[in-house]
Amino acid sequence: MLANFDFEVISNSWVYLFQTGMVFTLKLTALSMLGGILLGTVLAMMRLSSIKAVSLFASSYVNLVRSVPLVLVIFWFYFLVPYIAAWVIGADEPVKVGAFSSALITFIMFEAAYYCEIMRSGIQSIPRGQVWAGQALGMNYFQTMSNIVLPQAFRNMIPVLLTQTIVLFQDVSLVYVLSIPDFVGAASKIAQRDGRLIEMYIFVAVVYFVICFALSVLVKHLHKRVAIIR
Repeated sequence: MLANFDFEVISNSWVYLFQTGMVFTLKLTALSMLGGILLGTVLAMMRLSSIKAVSLFASSYVNLVRSVPLVLVIFWFYFLVPYIAAWVIGADEPVKVGAFSSALITFIMFEAAYYCEIMRSGIQSIPRGQVWAGQALGMNYFQTMSNIVLPQAFRNMIPVLLTQTIVLFQDVSLVYVLSIPDFVGAASKIAQRDGRLIEMYIFVAVVYFVICFALSVLVKHLHKRVAIIR
C-alpha cells in the first residue's frame, strides 16, 4: 500500500487545504463557539429560572436539540431557514441566506444546547451562599449572576467548554454534505479530481488527530491549573 502512496498529491495541495479549508473550518468553529456559549449561558439561566414556563421552554429546547442528529439539523436549517426568513419579513421568495450563514446558525443553535448543560452545572457548582451574599448587598438577580456567579462558573467550566469545542471542531466537518469547502470538503475535491482518495483522507485524519490531540493535552493542563471553586 505504501509503495503506491503518492506523497506528491499532498505536497502539491496542502497550502490550498490549509489556506482555504482549514481557515474556513477554524472560522466556523470559533464563531459557533462564541455564539453557542452566549446562547447556552442564556439557556442555562432560563433552565434555572424559578418561572416554570421559562424553565420548561429552555428544557424542552435542550432536550429536543440533543435528541436530533446534527447532520439532520444541518439539512433542516439549510433548506428551511430561507423560507422562515421569507415568512418573517413577508417576502414572496425564499431569502438567500447562504451556506456559511446557514451552517453558522445551525451550529450556534445546536451547540448552545450542550454549552447550556455545561454552564448550568457550572452555575450550580457555585455555593448558594454567594448568591445570598450578593442579594444582601442589594444586588438584583442579573447583577449577582454577572458579577459573582458567572465569572466563577466560567472559570470552573473552562476545561469542559474547551472539550466541547474540540467536539465542535470535529463536527464542523459535517458541512461537507452541503458542498462547503471546509478542510474535509476541500480535501475531498482534490481526492476526487486526482483519484487519490486514500492519500487525502489519511492526510485529513492525521491533521485532525494532531490538532485534537494537542488541544486535549492543553485541556488536561488547564484542568490541573484551574481550581474548582467549592
